[in-house]
Amino acid sequence: MRSGEVGGIDVGQLLDEVEAAPPTDSVPVVAARLAEMVGARELHFLITDFSGRAVVRLTSTARVEGARSRGAEQAETVPLTGTVYGRVLRTQQADVQQIDAGARVIVPVTDRGDAIGLLELVLPGLPTPRDVGVIETAAHALAYVLVAARRHTDVYEWGMRTTSFTLAAEIQRRLLPTAFTCEAGQFTLAGWLEPAAEVGGDTFDYALDRDVLHVSVTDAVGHQVAASLLASLLVGSLRNGRRRGLDLAAQAAYANDALAEHAAPGQFVTGQLVRVDLRTGTAEVVNAGHTLPLRLRAGVVEEIRLGVEPPFGVLPGKTFQVQPLPLEAGDRIVFLTDGMLERNAASLDVAGALAQTADLHPREVVLALGAAVLQATGGDLRDDATMVCLDWYGGPPRARDTEQGADPHRASPSA
Repeated sequence: MRSGEVGGIDVGQLLDEVEAAPPTDSVPVVAARLAEMVGARELHFLITDFSGRAVVRLTSTARVEGARSRGAEQAETVPLTGTVYGRVLRTQQADVQQIDAGARVIVPVTDRGDAIGLLELVLPGLPTPRDVGVIETAAHALAYVLVAARRHTDVYEWGMRTTSFTLAAEIQRRLLPTAFTCEAGQFTLAGWLEPAAEVGGDTFDYALDRDVLHVSVTDAVGHQVAASLLASLLVGSLRNGRRRGLDLAAQAAYANDALAEHAAPGQFVTGQLVRVDLRTGTAEVVNAGHTLPLRLRAGVVEEIRLGVEPPFGVLPGKTFQVQPLPLEAGDRIVFLTDGMLERNAASLDVAGALAQTADLHPREVVLALGAAVLQATGGDLRDDATMVCLDWYGGPPRARDTEQGADPHRASPSA
């Protein structure tokens, strides 16, 4: 293997080609190079759509019957339920199937546990283990290429939208983290938001510093654009305070005063702010009028009892109490908004659903909870339903165990 090659891929040359191409061609450049290396007759990239229940095959070449189109771009929606695509995304394991014309190979495109999509190839014959390794390496590289390319074009964002966004949903989308899943040595975290027909102002956020994990889940009063704008003010103030280095109490006070100063009278946001010290393995939380989190520990699901203080924006100048959030290795903690528990979702047994998903990766847990709330409401959510699942493994800060960018120990054993 030549210097600069990884798994048979000349990374330097590949990056040069990606850099020279327009952002819209970043994926085709990687695809063409990979197809050339392994002799693929067909190669498709499928991106995970915003619903989490389908992938979208993107192309700008031959016309595809039934595909959405925007200019030269086409997007063909492929459901995940009961398909090999769903199984590969869930298990993060390659699938190789012999077909009449050779073999079909499907591999995940993943960055730190965030399931971005899939690569699907048709080869002239069964691939060797080395060939599969080369394809997996290319898929991992593609994840980083795609993360970079999405900063410069709307093509991939458009492809992920199997339904159109309202203005309120557009604003809300910009408030969420760019990756919904993050795997690390001490923890795995995943979030999800099922939007109501009239956007309800929910958000979740996280940031991983060198020694600290920050997590928030919030719910702005009201619906539609007014709720999204109020959520923008709250999330912006939380991020600004966090990036200025404020401690948890100061972040809460800063966000509270920002709402009191800039929002209309009577406007408020409930929320929980969490800070996990990765050096000591301890956590603390501010609870501003928000739904209590759930904890799965040793097979038992229970509410974490927290003191409840007024929502953000109600009392200018308020000092918020920072409470301990006990953590033990093996804990799973789920932070929720009231859309999971109230209005027409009240029939959902969230604790039962959490117990039933105990063996799943956090990425799959939040999707399963989202699907459960949709089923409970007949698909007619009256309020946003948002959840963040934190699996705490404990121990000292350490590197994450990974194969081709996916953690082999976090795949669902029930897949």
